[in-house]
Amino acid sequence: MQNDIARTVLNEGVQRREVFGWAAYDFANSGYTTVVLTAVFNAYFVGVVAQGHDWGTLAWTLTLGVSSLLIMFTAPGIGAYADRYGRKKLLLGAATVACVLGTAGLALVGRGDLWLAVALIILTNYAFSLGETLNGAFLPELARPNHVGTVSGWGWSFGYFGGMLTLGLSLAWVMQQQAAGATAEQFVPGTMLITAVVFAVASVLTFVLLRERAGGQGVRVHQPDESGLQQLWRSYQKLAHTPQFARLLACGVLYQAGISVVITLAAVYAAEVMGFTQTQTMMLVFLVNIAAALGAFGFGYLQDRVGHRRALTITLVAWMLMVVLAFFARSATLFWVAAVFAGLAMGSSQSCGRAMVALLAPPSMLAEFFGLWAFATRLAAVVGPVTYGVITWVTEGNHRIAMLVTGLFFVLAWGVLRKLDMAAGQRQAEALEAEKS
Repeated sequence: MQNDIARTVLNEGVQRREVFGWAAYDFANSGYTTVVLTAVFNAYFVGVVAQGHDWGTLAWTLTLGVSSLLIMFTAPGIGAYADRYGRKKLLLGAATVACVLGTAGLALVGRGDLWLAVALIILTNYAFSLGETLNGAFLPELARPNHVGTVSGWGWSFGYFGGMLTLGLSLAWVMQQQAAGATAEQFVPGTMLITAVVFAVASVLTFVLLRERAGGQGVRVHQPDESGLQQLWRSYQKLAHTPQFARLLACGVLYQAGISVVITLAAVYAAEVMGFTQTQTMMLVFLVNIAAALGAFGFGYLQDRVGHRRALTITLVAWMLMVVLAFFARSATLFWVAAVFAGLAMGSSQSCGRAMVALLAPPSMLAEFFGLWAFATRLAAVVGPVTYGVITWVTEGNHRIAMLVTGLFFVLAWGVLRKLDMAAGQRQAEALEAEKS
């Protein structure tokens, strides 16, 4: 049975343990987004580091925006370098070390340490995003084209269990410390250390089991046209040859903008609007991760059967429902229901997007095109949260209006997605590959 799966789902020469090593990176890095960006440090940044000032939420979103801008303008060039020299794995290791050490450094951040927090969040979010991009570029090397959704879903669902492990350990630590009378300034640093340790230990499996194929025997390496900023421009010019991939990027910017709001501001919304405590918020995020794991795993199979565009459309509808429920929620129960919708949609939509990139990227330009996808998702990480932050600032803290505006991103993404032609996009990728041969 297992051999049949390997033979039908994976590319020739790819072993199951290698896919496990690849998915282990999703397991390892999910704790960073879950604990640092979603459940703990974001609320800590607004309430403690920024000392509860009105500009706290905007400062948090602008900090994330700076790191995202850095990714936007460097990821395609770094991806092209990785394609040229076959160094995706080496660069993945460098990004991992930077994120782990920076996350551990967040344990030093206390009340009023604004600039230290800003610097470390920029560093860690940049390194996390770069690592996520480079790891995603391995996907087409592992899975057969008609099963990239399935394998992508394996990685995303496994990743959410990593997020739950890190969050669970952090929650146990927080509850123990709160029982002893500790404040957030005393117990949040411990959660940062837990996150860094889990990331470091789990990612070892990736570097032991995952092979670097680019540049190896029988695998052609794409030679970038230029270097530095010129290469960055060359990467963007390739979109003229792949208009369907460009359409996917536009769709990704829009729906990922909404997802970025949920990831980076869920804890803030729960605390400021619903009055959740730190423990309640962490339990809420734990539930979201369970739903996300189920969504990513199930939709991985579904999108390979019903089509990638249709599967992504389903997830966008789920996101719209989530926004409506969160906007109208006055009771904790309805907000928990909204959280379930968010989890199911989050896992499936992110896994689906990665699989679609894998199908529309030329084989010798995988890291470069995943770098372009990183450009789109990081632009979204600027547009979504900063828009939310500005609205809360202008409306004197009205998070409900900001959440309702967030729903417009999903509506616009659906409009762009309707015109996406995956078959045409694959033909365009093949034509660009042949042109560069």
